Parts: sequence; structure tokens; C-alpha cells
Amino acid sequence: MSTLVIKDLHVNVGEKEILKGICLEIKTGEIHAIMGPNGNGKSTLLSAIMGHPKYNVTSGSILLENQDVLSMSVDERARAGLFLGMQYPQEIPGVTNSDFLKAAMNARLEKPISLFKFIRTLDKNIEELNMNENLAHRYLNEGFSGGEKKRNEILQMKLLKPQFALLDEIDSGLDVDALRVVSDAINSMRSDDFACVMVSHYERLFELVKPTHVHVLVNGQIVMSGGYELVEKIDQEGYEWIKELGIEMKEEEEKKPIILESCGKKESFKNE
Repeated sequence: MSTLVIKDLHVNVGEKEILKGICLEIKTGEIHAIMGPNGNGKSTLLSAIMGHPKYNVTSGSILLENQDVLSMSVDERARAGLFLGMQYPQEIPGVTNSDFLKAAMNARLEKPISLFKFIRTLDKNIEELNMNENLAHRYLNEGFSGGEKKRNEILQMKLLKPQFALLDEIDSGLDVDALRVVSDAINSMRSDDFACVMVSHYERLFELVKPTHVHVLVNGQIVMSGGYELVEKIDQEGYEWIKELGIEMKEEEEKKPIILESCGKKESFKNE
């Protein structure tokens, strides 16, 4: 069993403080759901754990098996067993999906995977995710539909087999059938060597992938933790009941996609 421990995490974007003392402990074998209104820090938390440079950790700590995650580069965090499934996966022209996946797998292996084994593993997982076989030979996410991009994030997760998967609204843009396929893929990875943190607004995902822990994040803080009953309460009542507890809710802000650098240029996606 491995443990990811977040203690008193404070994160700024520019001069603005977004996370205000997050404390969270995640063990392999667990599935954690993080819910809350838009603009209150859910995506910021996942991106800060993974090391996105936009998010500046001003205080607090993140420990993975007593290793200081904050001192690691992004690639070191990935090698240590962290994975981020992004809400807005970026297109990377000129790099085929299969080349990207093979390079990502080899970065975590002591010995490079053989071409035959890679093709066999890739084909098996593409079939399980009901993906078009041609996606493996197209440029990474270029021309992919929203649902194809999300399935491709799950394909990466299945091939890389992380200890801790951080999934940022992996269900957005998926129709009912695609959501079931993605949920089945996440459930197939449940084991004593795997943990998942899922950010979503919708009960449907959590019906299909039942969380062991549920956290409500409001105004940069986890204000309540519990079990699946919290998902049901939010689905039925929204977040207005939180105000009755004397907790102020930040007004929703427009959510912007994560911007990554590719080939020396910064590109961003518009919300679909």
C-alpha cells in the first residue's frame, strides 16, 4: 500500500490565492471524489499535485511514500507513479499517438518495451475502450472529438498503470455509452496498487465508479468529507445547503483550459 499525503497546501495563481490549506490523504485501493462549485480550486489541486508551472505552491507539502513531490519535476512525478487525465487534452501535431504512448511507457520502464509487445498491448486496450484503430496512427489528439480525447486519456492511464491517477472531469463531453466504457476502464484498474482522485460535477460518473471517499471543496478548502451520501445530497440539493453551515461560497468563474507548451509555442483550447 502506498500513500499520497497533502498537508496544508496553499497555491497561488499569480497574486491570487486559490487553495487555502488543503489536507488530504489518499491510499492505494481507494477512490476519492472531489466535488464543488466551479472556480473553487478542484482543477487547481490536481494540477498543483502534478506540477503545472502556472500553479505556485506557497506553503504546505505533498509526500508520496515520504518522498517530497514538490521537489520533483513533472517527469519525475510521472515516473514516481502520478498521472493526470486532463479535462482539455492538448493537440500535438507531428507526434503520432502511438509514438507518444510508446515513449511515455518506456520513460517508466527499466528496459524499453519490445515493438511486438507494445502493439499487442496497445491494440488490446484500444479494443477494450471501443476506440477507432486509426487513432493510434494519427497525430496526438489532432482532429479527435471530445469523447475520443477523453478515451485517449484513459488509454494512457491504462498503459502507464500509475499508482495515483488524477482525473479532471474525465466525464465531460462523453455520451452515455462512452461514459460507461470509460467507467468500466477505471473500475478494471481498481486494486490494492491503484488509487484514483476524480473531479466531477455529476452523480452519473460516481454511480458507475463508486468512490470510497467524497470531499467537498469550496473556496479553496475542503469543507466536508464523507461517503457516497454526499454525492447524493449534492445531486439532489446542489450546494446551497453549504451556506447554511456558515460557509461562504466563491462566485463561479469561467473555467479556462490548462495551457501547455508544445514545440516552443503556447496553445490553448476553447471550451467546446
